[in-house]
Amino acid sequence: MTVPKHIISAATVVLNDKSELLLIKGPRRGWEMPGGQVEEGESLMDAAIRETKEESGIDIEIIKFCGIFQNVERSICNTLYLGRAIGGVPTTSSESLEVGFFPIEEALEMVEFKNFRQRIELCLDEKSHPFLIEF
Repeated sequence: MTVPKHIISAATVVLNDKSELLLIKGPRRGWEMPGGQVEEGESLMDAAIRETKEESGIDIEIIKFCGIFQNVERSICNTLYLGRAIGGVPTTSSESLEVGFFPIEEALEMVEFKNFRQRIELCLDEKSHPFLIEF
């Protein structure tokens, strides 16, 4: 019997007090929301908070769970949260070439990788919560 291998990740759509969206520019996928793999023994929410801090320098609080995008073929579940910036300074890292807060419409135009724009739009649309998108 083969032991299944699944990847669980957590990403956060973060807004500041001006309702601007936090984006990081990764070296492979361009502009996106911060997020990454959940470590063993770590909660989904803690992973979302940690990944945001590591990739952007921004401290956040989670406002709510929004939904899940599941890549069935690759066994990847990406959990998505809505968060609020509560501190920190935008700072680049090995995973982010640029970091910043942008007006929502401008930010959405900047995000070009696969379905990442759809993920952000769904997180910003409270009527769609919770959602499960399988692909």
